[in-house]
Amino acid sequence: MSKVKCQLSIVMIKQQIQLDANSALKSGDQFSCGVLRMALSAINAKEKEKRYKVSKEAPELEEEALLKKSELSDDEIIGVISSEIKKRKDAIALYEKGSRQELADKEQKEVQILQKYLPEQLSEEELKKLIEESISKTGAQEIKDMGKIMADLMPKIKGKADNSQVSRVIKELLSG
Repeated sequence: MSKVKCQLSIVMIKQQIQLDANSALKSGDQFSCGVLRMALSAINAKEKEKRYKVSKEAPELEEEALLKKSELSDDEIIGVISSEIKKRKDAIALYEKGSRQELADKEQKEVQILQKYLPEQLSEEELKKLIEESISKTGAQEIKDMGKIMADLMPKIKGKADNSQVSRVIKELLSG
């Protein structure tokens, strides 16, 4: 799976996850296979949800067209994977709080597997620079203006930075 980053530009993310799940299964890596299957399940559930919405908006569509319209874009898949990572990070915090380090470690391994399918993460400096640009663009001066900054910033950083990190940096810049 180390080649994932360079292959993502050629193959859609969902297809790459499927290929990697199959490879993990063939190589006997049950853990990675399970994580990737959970990711595919989350993606399929989101596609099913989208298909339901599309069918309500355009009931005249034939099944093939409906399936095509309900396929998730890579950006939407990145959103699903980011959501799965966030769930695992929340679980890690709870497990560590409950002194269940073995479970926290398991969740951390899952996060590492899933992060391979996200775009390269922004460094702290790059993130700070983008946030400073958004602050000056929106004219934000106080913490209560955080919504304006986030609205301007999110399209630029989707999947490239953890929201809690973004929030922390914004608060630092606005209060400092």
